[in-house]
Amino acid sequence: MEAETSAEIGGARLAELMREQILCGKLEPGMRIRQEELAAQYGASRQPVRDALRMLASTGLVRLVANTGAWVSSLTLNECVEIYRMRELLEPLALRDSVPNLDPLDIERMRELCDRMASDGIDASFIKNDRQFHLLGYAGSSMTMLRGMIESFWDQTQHYRRTFVSLVEPDRQWVIHSEHRLIMDAIERRDAIEAAALLKGHIRRTRIELQKHPELFKG
Repeated sequence: MEAETSAEIGGARLAELMREQILCGKLEPGMRIRQEELAAQYGASRQPVRDALRMLASTGLVRLVANTGAWVSSLTLNECVEIYRMRELLEPLALRDSVPNLDPLDIERMRELCDRMASDGIDASFIKNDRQFHLLGYAGSSMTMLRGMIESFWDQTQHYRRTFVSLVEPDRQWVIHSEHRLIMDAIERRDAIEAAALLKGHIRRTRIELQKHPELFKG
């Protein structure tokens, strides 16, 4: 990614660029973030770098240690399981609130993503499409604080989902796609209760599968 001059970049923009690098896996959990290298990479002064790191720390993507430095946050298995348990409760709530109000264009886009994931299988684009599919499902919810919490949980667990889906055997991929289709069908029928129940099971199954792979986690 090309550097931006200090006149063009501030803390918020730098935080956005770093967030993209964390979510796409270029900056992995546990990796140390050196402020001087960031400043040189993006042509920024130290202050925007410090501001960006504080912003990312507030969302859980970066861990700041006083007088020591900054690292990309990592999760233990227990921490990841805790987040998934919260997702099992919060995301069905958001979906129930959202489904009656979803824009038809958002539903159409969700159907496109659902069909694309099923046809492409678990490929390099799956994580991006899966994230967009689910977060679009909450777009009709008026509970903005809840939606912000959910997106933060997705950010913090993205690395582990990416690693996990690479372990899914080809003969088991149909389970993920079937769950997506069932959720999609309920949304298209505007059946918020059924969609929420299906989503809860979908998240729970992923949590249970993740717990079978403690090697994905540190600590």
